[in-house]
Amino acid sequence: MDLAALFSSARTFNAYEDCPVPEALLRQLYDQLKWGPTAANSCPARFVFVTSAQAKARLLPCVNSGNIAKVNSAPVTVIIAADTRFFDQMPALFPSRDFKTLFEGNDAVIADLLSRNVPLQGAYMIIAARALGLDCGPMSGFDAAALNAEFFPHGQWQADFICTLGYGRKDSVHPRNPRLSFDEACRIV
Repeated sequence: MDLAALFSSARTFNAYEDCPVPEALLRQLYDQLKWGPTAANSCPARFVFVTSAQAKARLLPCVNSGNIAKVNSAPVTVIIAADTRFFDQMPALFPSRDFKTLFEGNDAVIADLLSRNVPLQGAYMIIAARALGLDCGPMSGFDAAALNAEFFPHGQWQADFICTLGYGRKDSVHPRNPRLSFDEACRIV
């Protein structure tokens, strides 16, 4: 396992080569990220792979101006969304316990689970994408209300963040910013 490719050498890309990402690779990506653990095996994230020119044209007006060029150059932008009715799948995902009844109608418990597990699954996606040779550009710079209205008008899915995927142009990365040291960020108790 090449940890450097996943973390220390990996970068956030701001522009991409004009090279499509095959659908088979996107399917392989999901087939790997889905195995990452979530609370009660809830798997609440949903992934919308924006690849067509028509879908990109719908997405671009929802993206903050500083991210338009990044999204425009990427062959794929993934909308990582929360399924507010993830618990409908719980009988299949965790058949030995009645989690559907625990969540249904309990908005605070639903929101709590979504706030932790959807970004977690998005992080699994980034790591899996890097492991499969793709470069990433995760971002929160978009108008969530506009994006939800455009892509999820039914309201069941709600955008959490977006992430560009493709083969990054090395000249598009910014200088590496520092990170906190172990002693600044960690405690062993």
